[in-house]
Amino acid sequence: MAHATPSYHTCQVGQLRQRFAHAPALPFAELLPQGLAEQVIRDEAVSFRDRLFSPLVTLWVFLSQVLDPDHSCRQAVARFLAWRTAQGLAPCSTDTGAYCKARGRLPKTVLARLTRVTGRQAQERAPAPWRWNNYTLKVVDGATVSMPDTAANQKAFPQHNTQKAGVGFPIARLVVLFSLAVGTVLDAVLGRYQGKRTGETALFHNLHDHLEAGDLLLADRGFGSYWELALLRQRGADLVSRLHQGRHADFRTGRRLGREDHVVVWAKPQRPSWMDEKTYAALPASEAVRELRVRVRPVGFRVRVLVVVTTLLDAGQMPAEEVALLYRMRWYAELDLRALKQTMQMDILRGQSPEMVRKEVWAHLLAYNLLRGLMARAAEEAGLLPLQVSFKGSLQLVQAFAAVLWTAAVEELEEIMRRLRAAIRAHRVGDRPNRCEPRRRKRRPKHYPLLNESRQQARARLGESSCG
Repeated sequence: MAHATPSYHTCQVGQLRQRFAHAPALPFAELLPQGLAEQVIRDEAVSFRDRLFSPLVTLWVFLSQVLDPDHSCRQAVARFLAWRTAQGLAPCSTDTGAYCKARGRLPKTVLARLTRVTGRQAQERAPAPWRWNNYTLKVVDGATVSMPDTAANQKAFPQHNTQKAGVGFPIARLVVLFSLAVGTVLDAVLGRYQGKRTGETALFHNLHDHLEAGDLLLADRGFGSYWELALLRQRGADLVSRLHQGRHADFRTGRRLGREDHVVVWAKPQRPSWMDEKTYAALPASEAVRELRVRVRPVGFRVRVLVVVTTLLDAGQMPAEEVALLYRMRWYAELDLRALKQTMQMDILRGQSPEMVRKEVWAHLLAYNLLRGLMARAAEEAGLLPLQVSFKGSLQLVQAFAAVLWTAAVEELEEIMRRLRAAIRAHRVGDRPNRCEPRRRKRRPKHYPLLNESRQQARARLGESSCG
């Protein structure tokens, strides 16, 4: 691996290393210390060449880019220029070409590894009271993201087959495994939206290594099948999920635990085509499963009655009311995905190539983890749960404090960070139990006709009409 010789630029890199954890919009020294970032960069064989945008600088600018409301590369470079000016360094060019090339050279694996490490570390630091009956709660859910309509993106992530060519946008499916205690991303997988082995459960099989004994997974009905349950039990993990839509619960059978609460035995079905014979043979011939019917009493909920399945068979240790509450807590995965897609604007990506799209997703997940880690520390200092702290309020505060952190002296950073955490824990989520809102928009969109052909065809047609 090539090493830079001592020069003005290497001194600049050394200064960035010293202040990396407190750089603009990145006040996360506890979760992403400078040594960790440098070690991962070295492990991935990314050389520190003698150029302005070194791997460490590129990582810093990339993370600040996805945390800023303006996701453009021009804004990211402008922020870096402002930082250099504040530090008394020579200004860099406002042209985005150098940064975009450096971002293209930064391996996706650097962002992915840092995301996994920060997510796991935040979960391991969680105090014991944040656990549920000594279980480590994890939540899985999926979402979709769209991206620019380029030929490369269409090939890797084709648009929906009901849309005409040139009209739709490439779409990808994202499956994320969250830590419920602190809300961080433990791992994620990005794949096609449709096609063979592209469903949420199929993609989730790539994340099974993050499940272990003592874990309790909360999932939606797509995961309430024999295969998901048996594969989780094989790893010593437990499951709380809604009953799969392909199964029917008959409470007249099985071992009765209470009203509409019983234990039944699910027999192993025939081997599916996606499972190899070795894995199939290792699964038990049957699994004991607890089924219970939950009736939703509060008004305004879309679902009034549902059946929950779980591997927690002891009704004395885990009453039906607690199982129902656990399944309801699965909704936090929806809120975390909303924070990623809407609050952090990951819903519509900017990458012109599949590789850049993947990097952009991992950069969002890493920045999200860093913010969640900061929220967790602020909540712990106030005796709160991280779920009681507003994600959007925390993001707004980090963005507002960025300018102060840019110009602060090193000895002032600790006090600034203390005040930032105090402000974060003041932004608490309102106590609005059983709140229900109509899934409707009041503000009407502008009445522009829909584009039903490619933009190139529409421009050509407009050009022909103007010539005529």
